[in-house]
Amino acid sequence: MIQIGKHDHVGSFLRTDAIKDARKSYIHDELTAEELRSVEDVEIEKLVKKQIDLGIKAITDGEFRRSWFMHDFFWGLEGVSFEAVEKGYDFVGQTTRAESFKVTGEISFGNHEMVNDLKFLADLVEEYGDGSQFAKYTIPAPTMFFQRVLTEKEKEIYPTIEDLAADIIKVYQDAIQAFYDAGCRYLQFDECILSALDDPKLANIMENFTGLKLTDTTDLFVRVIKESLKNKPEDMIVATHMCKGNYKSAYLYTSGYETVSKYFDELGYDVYLLEYDDERSGGFEPLANIKNEGTQVVLGVVTSKTPELEDANAMKEKVKAASEHFPLERLLISPQCGFASTEEGNSLSEEEQWGKMEHIIKLSKEIW
Repeated sequence: MIQIGKHDHVGSFLRTDAIKDARKSYIHDELTAEELRSVEDVEIEKLVKKQIDLGIKAITDGEFRRSWFMHDFFWGLEGVSFEAVEKGYDFVGQTTRAESFKVTGEISFGNHEMVNDLKFLADLVEEYGDGSQFAKYTIPAPTMFFQRVLTEKEKEIYPTIEDLAADIIKVYQDAIQAFYDAGCRYLQFDECILSALDDPKLANIMENFTGLKLTDTTDLFVRVIKESLKNKPEDMIVATHMCKGNYKSAYLYTSGYETVSKYFDELGYDVYLLEYDDERSGGFEPLANIKNEGTQVVLGVVTSKTPELEDANAMKEKVKAASEHFPLERLLISPQCGFASTEEGNSLSEEEQWGKMEHIIKLSKEIW
C-alpha cells in the first residue's frame, strides 16, 4: 500500500488566472469544451510539478476542472443533471451560487468523465515524479447526494429513500473500482453531513431533506458508507475529509467529533482528515474512540480560510495534545480544508496558499 508520509492536503487549490479566464470564455461561447480542456491540461501539469517540487506526495489536480467539489461529480452520473435553483446554500456570512442537481432517471456511475481526469493526473505524476508520489483523487461522500429534497417527479423514479440509497451504494462501489482500475490508490470522500452531527441545526436540515429523524438519517448514512466501501481493494486507501463547510472562506457548521467519532471504526475508512483549525471543531478527546490500529488521522491544524501563517509552536502543541488521545506515529498534519472547494476560492493569494503548504511540510519534518 502507498505511504502518505506525515503531511497531506485536502485536494483543491486556488484556480489560476488562466483557468478563470478560460472558464469565463467557455461560458460566453468563446471557447469550445476541447479548448477549455486544453487550458486545464496545461495548468494541471504546472500544478503537478509545483506539488512535486514542494515535496508533496499525494498529488491532486487541484479540482481545476470543477466548479464545485461535489456537484460536478454528481452531474457526471447517469440519471443526474444540472439544476438551477432559487437559492444557494446559506453559509455564515455568505450564500453560494444557486446551483444543484436533479434526478432524471435511474442513477448509475456509467462512463464517468472523471475517470479520464484521474488517468491524466496519474500519467503526469508518473512522468514528473520519482516514484514516491501518487495520484490522489477526491469525490463527494455518498451522503452528499441526500443533501436535497426529492421532488414528486423524482419520487416516481425513487419512491423511497431506501430505493435511492441502494443505487447510490452501487454508484460508489462502481466508482471505487473504476478509479482503482484507472490507477488510483488514494481516493478521498468529502463529507459535510456526518462531520456536523453535533451542530443542533443539522437535525432540522436533514429531517427536511430525508424525512427522517437525525438518528435514523445517521444510521442510514453509516450503512450507505459501509456498503459503498465493502468491496474496496485491499491496496487502495479510501479516506474521508470531515468538512464543516468552505465557501469563500466562510463556514457552514460548528461541531466537534464527539458523536461521529463513535462510528469511525464502523465506517471503514483508512484515513480521517479532520478540521482542527479553530474552536468550532472541539477537542481531541474523540480521537480515543478510534480503536482500529490501521487507521490514520490527519489533523487539519492550518486553516485554508485566511492568509496568515499559524504560529509553529502553537501547531506543535496541538499535535502533542492530539497524541495524548491517538498514537503520534499515526497522526499527520494538513490544511483544515481545501483552498478552493468551489471555483471562487478562499480569501488568500496563490503565493499565500503555497506558503501554507510549505509551512505544513516544514512543521511535519520538525514534529516527526
